[in-house]
Amino acid sequence: MELKGKTILITGGTAGIGLESVKQFLANGAKVIITGRNQVRLDEVKKKYPNITTIKSDVSKADDVIQLYKQVKELGGIDILYNNAGVLSDPINLGLTNDKHIQNAENEINVNYLGVIRLNNLFLDMLKSRKEGAIINTTSILSYVPSILEATYSASKVALRFYTETLRVHLQVLNSNVKVFELLPPVVATEMTASRKDKKMTPEKLVNALISGLKKDKFTIRVGDTKLLYVINRFFPKIAFGIINSANSKILLRN
Repeated sequence: MELKGKTILITGGTAGIGLESVKQFLANGAKVIITGRNQVRLDEVKKKYPNITTIKSDVSKADDVIQLYKQVKELGGIDILYNNAGVLSDPINLGLTNDKHIQNAENEINVNYLGVIRLNNLFLDMLKSRKEGAIINTTSILSYVPSILEATYSASKVALRFYTETLRVHLQVLNSNVKVFELLPPVVATEMTASRKDKKMTPEKLVNALISGLKKDKFTIRVGDTKLLYVINRFFPKIAFGIINSANSKILLRN
C-alpha cells in the first residue's frame, strides 16, 4: 500500500502508539487527522505537528462519531481509518469479583470493540470511494491468550480480532478495494501500561513494524513477542497461558 499522499484518521492520537503514528505517517508523506478526548492534549500535539488536523471526539459516544464523520467529510475525506483508541482499566480494580468490574467492562467493550464498529460503519462508504482505502484495527497479544487481570480487555480484543478477520473476508467477497489490516502489539511502553513490570516494546519499534506491514500489504501484522506467543499457543496453549499470567499477577489478583 502506498502511504504518500494518503489522508489518515488516527483515533486516540494524542499519546502512546497513536502519537508515534502521527510522527511516522507524516514522515511517509501522509496527511494526518487525529482525534482525542482531551482538548489540551490535542492542542499540544498540534503545536508539535502544525500540519495535522485535530478533532475532539470520543469513540464511545455515537453522537461524537457522527459529528466526527461530518467534519472529516467537510475536510475532503480520508483514505485510511486507523482505529487506535483503546482503554485498559486498572488491573487492581478489575478482579472478576470486584464491584467495579461491570462498569469497567462496559467501558472497555464500548471503546475497544463497539467504538471500532461505529467508526467503520460510518466511514466505509467513504473508504470504498477511494482508489486505495484501508482500515487498521489494533488488537493485542492478549487476543490470543487472556490475562487473568485484564479479562474484559482481553475479551474485547478477541472480539475485535474476530470482527477484523470477518470484515476483511466480507469486503474481499464484495470485491471491495478497502484493505483491512490488523496490528497485534505485544506489551508496549505507554501510559496505559506504566504500572506493569513486563518487558515492553517502544512505540517507535511497533509503528515501524506497522508501516512496513502496510507497505507490503501484510494484513496480519504480529510484532515482537506476539509472533512467538502465537506459535507457542497453537501447540502448547498451557505454556502460553503461563507466559502471559505470571505468579506475580496471580498474587495481585488475590489482593
